Amino acid sequence: MRIDKFLWSVRFYKTRNIAAEEIKKNRVSIGENVVKSSKEVKAGDVIKIKKNQIEYKIKVTDVPKSRVGAKLVPLYVVDMTEKEQYEILKMRKSAQDYYRQKGLGRPTKKDRREMDDFSSNDSSADMDSEDWDVFFSENDQDED
Repeated sequence: MRIDKFLWSVRFYKTRNIAAEEIKKNRVSIGENVVKSSKEVKAGDVIKIKKNQIEYKIKVTDVPKSRVGAKLVPLYVVDMTEKEQYEILKMRKSAQDYYRQKGLGRPTKKDRREMDDFSSNDSSADMDSEDWDVFFSENDQDED
Protein backbone atom coordinates (compact mmCIF):
# COMPACT_ATOMS: atom_id res chain seq x y z
CA MET A 1 0.00 0.00 0.00
CA ARG A 2 1.22 3.52 -0.78
CA ILE A 3 2.42 5.49 2.22
CA ASP A 4 -0.04 8.36 1.70
CA LYS A 5 -2.93 5.91 1.61
CA PHE A 6 -1.54 4.03 4.63
CA LEU A 7 -1.25 7.17 6.77
CA TRP A 8 -4.81 8.10 5.82
CA SER A 9 -6.14 4.59 6.45
CA VAL A 10 -4.65 4.41 9.97
CA ARG A 11 -6.16 7.85 10.67
CA PHE A 12 -2.91 9.76 11.04
CA TYR A 13 -4.21 12.37 8.60
CA LYS A 14 -7.81 13.36 7.99
CA THR A 15 -7.60 13.09 4.20
CA ARG A 16 -5.32 11.35 1.76
CA ASN A 17 -4.61 14.68 0.09
CA ILE A 18 -3.30 16.16 3.36
CA ALA A 19 -1.10 13.08 3.82
CA ALA A 20 0.32 13.51 0.30
CA GLU A 21 1.03 17.21 0.94
CA GLU A 22 2.88 16.44 4.18
CA ILE A 23 4.97 13.83 2.35
CA LYS A 24 5.83 16.40 -0.35
CA LYS A 25 7.00 18.77 2.40
CA ASN A 26 9.48 16.08 3.56
CA ARG A 27 7.75 15.59 6.92
CA VAL A 28 7.46 11.81 6.54
CA SER A 29 10.30 9.31 6.35
CA ILE A 30 10.78 5.57 6.53
CA GLY A 31 13.86 4.77 8.54
CA GLU A 32 16.21 7.66 7.80
CA ASN A 33 15.09 8.18 4.19
CA VAL A 34 12.59 10.85 3.16
CA VAL A 35 9.97 9.23 0.95
CA LYS A 36 7.58 10.08 -1.87
CA SER A 37 3.85 9.39 -1.83
CA SER A 38 4.29 6.36 -4.08
CA LYS A 39 6.57 4.52 -1.60
CA GLU A 40 5.13 1.14 -0.67
CA VAL A 41 4.69 0.36 3.03
CA LYS A 42 5.18 -3.14 4.39
CA ALA A 43 5.04 -4.76 7.81
CA GLY A 44 8.09 -3.96 9.94
CA ASP A 45 8.69 -0.46 8.53
CA VAL A 46 9.36 2.33 11.04
CA ILE A 47 7.77 5.60 9.92
CA LYS A 48 8.79 8.99 11.33
CA ILE A 49 6.23 11.78 11.00
CA LYS A 50 6.69 15.44 11.92
CA LYS A 51 3.28 16.74 12.94
CA ASN A 52 2.18 19.38 15.47
CA GLN A 53 5.82 20.35 16.03
CA ILE A 54 6.77 16.96 17.42
CA GLU A 55 8.18 13.83 15.80
CA TYR A 56 5.98 10.75 15.92
CA LYS A 57 7.49 7.34 15.37
CA ILE A 58 5.27 4.41 14.45
CA LYS A 59 6.02 0.82 13.49
CA VAL A 60 3.86 -0.92 10.91
CA THR A 61 2.65 -4.32 12.15
CA ASP A 62 0.22 -5.02 9.32
CA VAL A 63 -1.17 -3.24 6.27
CA PRO A 64 -4.96 -2.69 6.22
CA LYS A 65 -6.99 -3.24 3.06
CA SER A 66 -8.81 0.07 3.48
CA ARG A 67 -9.45 2.83 6.06
CA VAL A 68 -10.01 1.37 9.52
CA GLY A 69 -11.98 2.55 12.53
CA ALA A 70 -10.18 4.36 15.32
CA LYS A 71 -10.48 1.37 17.66
CA LEU A 72 -8.78 -0.91 15.12
CA VAL A 73 -5.72 1.28 14.50
CA PRO A 74 -3.58 -0.48 17.18
CA LEU A 75 -3.86 -3.71 15.13
CA TYR A 76 -1.88 -2.08 12.33
CA VAL A 77 0.61 0.28 14.01
CA VAL A 78 2.61 0.43 17.24
CA ASP A 79 3.35 3.87 18.67
CA MET A 80 7.08 4.19 19.40
CA THR A 81 7.05 7.96 19.96
CA GLU A 82 9.28 9.09 22.83
CA LYS A 83 7.48 10.27 25.97
CA GLU A 84 9.41 13.56 25.88
CA GLN A 85 7.72 14.41 22.58
CA TYR A 86 4.27 14.05 24.14
CA GLU A 87 5.37 16.15 27.12
CA ILE A 88 6.54 18.89 24.73
CA LEU A 89 3.14 18.78 23.00
CA LYS A 90 1.34 18.95 26.34
CA MET A 91 3.40 21.97 27.43
CA ARG A 92 2.77 23.78 24.14
CA LYS A 93 -0.97 23.23 24.38
CA SER A 94 -1.09 24.51 27.95
CA ALA A 95 1.02 27.56 27.06
CA GLN A 96 -1.19 28.65 24.17
CA ASP A 97 -3.21 31.78 24.68
CA TYR A 98 -6.59 30.90 23.22
CA TYR A 99 -8.18 34.30 23.70
CA ARG A 100 -7.28 37.55 22.04
CA GLN A 101 -5.79 40.32 24.12
CA LYS A 102 -8.29 42.55 25.87
CA GLY A 103 -9.24 45.63 23.92
CA LEU A 104 -8.36 44.24 20.50
CA GLY A 105 -11.23 43.95 18.05
CA ARG A 106 -14.88 43.29 18.61
CA PRO A 107 -16.02 41.25 21.60
CA THR A 108 -16.50 37.56 20.95
CA LYS A 109 -19.80 35.87 21.57
CA LYS A 110 -18.44 34.59 24.88
CA ASP A 111 -17.28 38.08 25.89
CA ARG A 112 -20.69 39.48 25.00
CA ARG A 113 -22.47 36.89 27.13
CA GLU A 114 -20.18 37.63 30.07
CA MET A 115 -20.88 41.36 29.73
CA ASP A 116 -24.63 40.72 29.56
CA ASP A 117 -24.50 38.47 32.64
CA PHE A 118 -22.49 41.06 34.52
CA SER A 119 -24.84 43.91 33.66
CA SER A 120 -28.00 41.90 34.39
CA ASN A 121 -26.69 40.78 37.79
CA ASP A 122 -25.68 44.30 38.74
CA SER A 123 -27.74 45.31 41.79
CA SER A 124 -27.19 49.03 41.09
CA ALA A 125 -29.60 48.83 38.16
CA ASP A 126 -32.48 48.23 40.62
CA MET A 127 -31.71 51.33 42.73
CA ASP A 128 -33.77 54.47 42.24
CA SER A 129 -32.57 58.04 42.78
CA GLU A 130 -33.45 58.08 46.52
CA ASP A 131 -31.36 54.97 47.10
CA TRP A 132 -28.43 56.61 45.36
CA ASP A 133 -28.74 59.70 47.55
CA VAL A 134 -28.71 57.52 50.67
CA PHE A 135 -25.79 55.50 49.34
CA PHE A 136 -23.65 58.56 48.65
CA SER A 137 -24.55 60.30 51.90
CA GLU A 138 -23.52 57.19 53.88
CA ASN A 139 -20.19 57.04 52.02
CA ASP A 140 -19.56 60.73 52.69
CA GLN A 141 -20.13 60.19 56.41
CA ASP A 142 -17.73 57.19 56.43
CA GLU A 143 -14.94 59.30 54.96
CA ASP A 144 -15.24 61.99 57.67
